[in-house]
Amino acid sequence: MAFPSRLLNDGEHVVVSTRTHVKALLVPALLLIVLAAVGGFLVSIVPASSAQPLVQLVVWLLAGLVAIWWVVKPFVAWLTTTYTFTNRRFIKRSGFVAKQGRTIPLNRISGVDFDIGIVDRLFGCGTLVVSDASENGTVLLHDIPNVERVQMQVSEELHRIASPGYHERADDGA
Repeated sequence: MAFPSRLLNDGEHVVVSTRTHVKALLVPALLLIVLAAVGGFLVSIVPASSAQPLVQLVVWLLAGLVAIWWVVKPFVAWLTTTYTFTNRRFIKRSGFVAKQGRTIPLNRISGVDFDIGIVDRLFGCGTLVVSDASENGTVLLHDIPNVERVQMQVSEELHRIASPGYHERADDGA
């Protein structure tokens, strides 16, 4: 996914841009299947009467509300949340209508680590741990695809800016 270039400063370029692994949508997808099955079952057992259409409508409205809260909301959150490392800063952006963001300058980041659990290994993702010098201390980015590669790219960029003789120049984009 491309980070909007209009949000980059002069001489700034994207090093890594990612979002949470699609595995974060497995539970909402399973819930949607269960909701459809339960809703279909409940509608099919409603006895024929004058109230049948109303009861069926109520069942599907409740299923729709549950789907919006437990399926659509996580999908929109997944779709609209991005994690971007540029040659100058870390940017977390989220939100569809109301937007939120967090920025940490790279020179304030003291370390980038990763943690891969057994399930994460199966899906090819993990948790990226960004440590900074702020009062919040650490930012945990769960379910990052190819977390080892991302950690290596960010670490290389941190090493590059910490190297003696590093002077950022706007004309070369670095």
